[in-house]
Amino acid sequence: MLALKSASKVLLSIATTMLGLLVVTFVISRLLPVDPVLAIVGDHASESTIAAARTKLGLDHPIPVQFLLYIWNVFQGDLGVSLRTSQPILEDLAHVFPATLELATWGIVIGTVIGIPLGVWAAVAKDTVVDHLIRFVGLVGYSMPIFWLGIMALLIFYAKLDWLPGPGRLDFGYEDIITPVTGIMTIDTLIAGETDLFWNAVAHLILPAALLGYYSLAYISRMTRSLMLSQLRQEYVLTARVKGVPERRIIWKHAMGNILVPLITVVALSYGNLLEGSVLTETVFAWHGIGLYITDSIFGQDLPAVMGGTIVVGFVYIIINTLTDLAYRFLDPRAK
Repeated sequence: MLALKSASKVLLSIATTMLGLLVVTFVISRLLPVDPVLAIVGDHASESTIAAARTKLGLDHPIPVQFLLYIWNVFQGDLGVSLRTSQPILEDLAHVFPATLELATWGIVIGTVIGIPLGVWAAVAKDTVVDHLIRFVGLVGYSMPIFWLGIMALLIFYAKLDWLPGPGRLDFGYEDIITPVTGIMTIDTLIAGETDLFWNAVAHLILPAALLGYYSLAYISRMTRSLMLSQLRQEYVLTARVKGVPERRIIWKHAMGNILVPLITVVALSYGNLLEGSVLTETVFAWHGIGLYITDSIFGQDLPAVMGGTIVVGFVYIIINTLTDLAYRFLDPRAK
């Protein structure tokens, strides 16, 4: 009974947050100076053609009715049809989202594996040269425009040194060899048994994933340092040192155990930011994910596709936050 009640609260929270997202998305779409009807039929269409298109899109109804129809369609999984591709938007997003998932996942792995030890190191070596250097590296990654870093990375490692391949997920001519199964290129190449193509996909993944990893590393290391410093000032740390407990054990078992729960929130939020904020990175590296899809839709004045992409990214962000909250129950008994 208690588990059912908890599940109901979680579902209600997801539904409420999702409804808020739909309200914001709908209002913004109506405030934008873009007419989806003219985007379909063109500026020189007849009045009858414009009226027919407006009726087909449901824009002839009052705003409240339009909003109710919009919510009804979304909860049925109908995000509309893209004006640019003439395909159902949900199908388009299902086709491009695995690319973003692959890129963001490798980015957060890099950022977490490197960022957490750097943050701990900076906290332990507080106010030393090491601390200042780590904080400076994080500040650069957090403040520099990510599209500029991407362009510089391509100029140096692709155009100048020729160490890594250029934009795209595979070399030109290889993309048609692989039949998509999961949409994640590093997995699909292994499923197809194409080892050479797998390493080619990994090579294409290095630069954009490292760039996103550096971006998330900056935030994760800074937050890890702050959380660790607050624990190293606690009395239990002083007591453990007086008792002769090894410093490594104090840091990685006792202090890290106490910052693990908030640290999960930091990593989860960083992951969500990479999923929704990889637009510029995907554009620079011609990475055909949801970010590039939304960008192309904006330039093509494809408002339904932009709204659909925003809803999907927002939904994923909501799910990540919900799973993070649920993880607290297993990691921190006090959360129960």
